[in-house]
Amino acid sequence: MESQDFYTIFVYPLLIFLVRIVDVPIGTLRIIFLAKGKKMLVPILGFFEVLLWIIVITKIVQNVDKPHYYIAYALGFATGSWIGMLIDQKLAMGTVLIRIITAKPAVTLVEALREAGYLVTDVPAFGASGQVNVVFTIIKRKEIEKITGKIREYNPQAFYTIEDIGYASKNVMPIEKKIRFKRFMLTPRK
Repeated sequence: MESQDFYTIFVYPLLIFLVRIVDVPIGTLRIIFLAKGKKMLVPILGFFEVLLWIIVITKIVQNVDKPHYYIAYALGFATGSWIGMLIDQKLAMGTVLIRIITAKPAVTLVEALREAGYLVTDVPAFGASGQVNVVFTIIKRKEIEKITGKIREYNPQAFYTIEDIGYASKNVMPIEKKIRFKRFMLTPRK
């Protein structure tokens, strides 16, 4: 096999695949940073995303008669999308609203969340099957598992939704951290 055939059959498709694995997560990060208001990073990531895409697409257009290039491109895109999702989960940037609806009284759940230091709003409401409680809390996205664990522990039948918040008027910090800071500031020196 000639070296040109080796490159055409193996090396170029592998490079196309690898570049897409890098290019697609960059696009994912660009969208995440755009949604989170990180305005300085967005154009930089966009530049590299498009540069890599142009390099790959140029190679494919020059070799339209090689279907394995298309397969490498598609596999790279799919794998890059998967890697982008993993990166998004690891970064867990931003703030979310958790809305909990429960037919059972939410007193113990609300107390447990407040005891854990979360700001909680508990509202009596009327649902399809009668009286319910709607509990709201705003948390950092990294803490979703912790909160959903508490929901399952204290009220496993509760229905809850989680929504990304693009903007909140105040910095969301658990009560415990605020109190600890205030105690430090207000404690008289001995």
